[in-house]
Amino acid sequence: MRLFRRTTLLFGLNLLDALLTLVWVRNGIATEGNQLMAKLLEIGDLWFLGAKIAIGAIAVAVLLKWGTSKIAEYGLAVALAVYIGLMGIHIFTGLAAFGLISATTIDQVNHLSELAFAAII
Repeated sequence: MRLFRRTTLLFGLNLLDALLTLVWVRNGIATEGNQLMAKLLEIGDLWFLGAKIAIGAIAVAVLLKWGTSKIAEYGLAVALAVYIGLMGIHIFTGLAAFGLISATTIDQVNHLSELAFAAII
């Protein structure tokens, strides 16, 4: 049951990331950092959402099937950490969009997140 909750959380974070990305990009607040997903956004919102949902669903299916292996548990933990970090970036983006924090602060947070991501990999 614990694995199901964690994979459901991963899928939910993936979906929330997709929806928030659409809001920020379509309102000119941010750009899509992933070049493949940026191309899908150029084609249309449904293509972008469909790809994000498909990727999330495939990840959940694979993790539920082979989630008891050590590598799958490690991968799930890393994926959750990355998506939780992305949610932090979305929060800061939203705060900046509403004028609650400065663009300089956003740049500093983005730089720190890049350093953290580089350290993980």
